[in-house]
Amino acid sequence: MITDFIAPHGGELINRLATPVEKKDFLAKADSLPRVQLDERATSDLVMIAIGGFSPISGFMEKDDYLSVVEKMRLANDLPWSVPVTLSVTEEVATPLTVGSLIRLDDPSGKFVGVLQLTQKYSYDKKHEAINVYRTDEDQHPGVKVIYDQGAINLAGPIWLLEREDHPQFPKYQIDPAASRAMFQEKGWKTVVGFQTRNPIHRAHEYIIKCALEIVDGLFLHPLVGATKSDDIPADVRMRCYEIMMENYFPQDRVILAINPSAMRYAGPREAIFHALIRKNYGCTHFIVGRDHAGVGDYYGTYDAQEIFGEFKPEELGITPLKFEHAFYCTRTEQMATAKTSPATKEERIHLSGTKVRAMLREGKTPPPQFSRPQVAEELARAMKES
Repeated sequence: MITDFIAPHGGELINRLATPVEKKDFLAKADSLPRVQLDERATSDLVMIAIGGFSPISGFMEKDDYLSVVEKMRLANDLPWSVPVTLSVTEEVATPLTVGSLIRLDDPSGKFVGVLQLTQKYSYDKKHEAINVYRTDEDQHPGVKVIYDQGAINLAGPIWLLEREDHPQFPKYQIDPAASRAMFQEKGWKTVVGFQTRNPIHRAHEYIIKCALEIVDGLFLHPLVGATKSDDIPADVRMRCYEIMMENYFPQDRVILAINPSAMRYAGPREAIFHALIRKNYGCTHFIVGRDHAGVGDYYGTYDAQEIFGEFKPEELGITPLKFEHAFYCTRTEQMATAKTSPATKEERIHLSGTKVRAMLREGKTPPPQFSRPQVAEELARAMKES
């Protein structure tokens, strides 16, 4: 059942899960279909398309949509969409594939997981995509490096996911968009705020989340567990930190913890829009946008990810961004705050970024209570020692 207070992006929640009959037919053809092996990100994209997380997208993008998204942050029909969703392969892989045919999609392990109905195959300008989407063509940027490393041909067309399997690590937190919408409705939530992070939850996160929770009915705590950079904290550690916070520091009747199975792009401002639209599809009416959302290194300004929302009319996006300044621990008031609420001088503000904390953990140090709740800090330190 779909909640009545917010429609999915484009008006319809996409479902590209193969029916039993379709699955049987695809499996019967499995050995005769040409194969394309997906990497981890493309596998995540396949799943997100199929479950409706990327609604209204029903497959890997055709050229008109791709170019429009790269250049204008809109699909060819003018609907806002900020990040291209493509399946890139080498020319060697693409050449024998015939437009109009069905393509078998295998995951990185070689397992048959989906089918693509090939409608187009086209070349694209990697540098053009990098500069427009990531605002840089430097291959030190992890998102740009993915573009440069992938194939030169995009395969396009609608997809089917053979089966929605339980997540191998977090099956009890696998709540897909149709299910989350039903849960919100069952709880009577008319307004729901979504929160995205790829980092362990810390005191600044907790502060802005609870500020948001004051003005809505419920919180959808939705950490990303798809592909991330090698130096990011592993997903299982991050999820244990969220469980600790749920057990000790959040009102459990007003919070749902679920996984976001998509992969990280590190596209900064554009990814903030992307993440907001994904949460809209899950049924959220509001979305938290904090400091340097989805950023990496020094590629984006502190609040660029908030300012980009001004490039769209509110009704076009259909989800309300909640914009927060950089939160810190104020030694004068002995609590979390931002410049809007604290009288502290710079010397009285304790700022600790995820990067700094990762460095502390590598050095065997436990993050201070001004940064992490003690149980979370202990979990992070324990995990680092075992890694």
